[in-house]
Amino acid sequence: MSANTNRYEDAAARYFEAWNATGPAAVGKAVAAAWTADGGYTDPLAEVRGHERIAAVIAAAHERFPGFVFRPLGVVDGHHDTARFGWELVREADGSAPVAGFDVVTLDEEGRIRQVLGFLDRVPTDT
Repeated sequence: MSANTNRYEDAAARYFEAWNATGPAAVGKAVAAAWTADGGYTDPLAEVRGHERIAAVIAAAHERFPGFVFRPLGVVDGHHDTARFGWELVREADGSAPVAGFDVVTLDEEGRIRQVLGFLDRVPTDT
């Protein structure tokens, strides 16, 4: 495994740590570890920039889906400063995964996320 492969996997691991952190302080710390100060997050439901706004998107997901965790789906793939990976939102109580998606991230020289472009592949029909 090359150092570059580790770079992409490490960035994805920090990303999942941020999405699975609980409580404002833990989310804020994990977001700061994963993203650059001016980092962005864009998916069909949100377009934000900066740690506070990214943390707010994560908090909103936890509020909408209590008792769920984000898990990687498949392998992390990358080249240059770009990585991609799949994920699912899994209900811890029964292992069901009503939401799944695919993210493409761009990284800075230190492996921190500059931008996330998220795609939702599976979403619940109830709103």
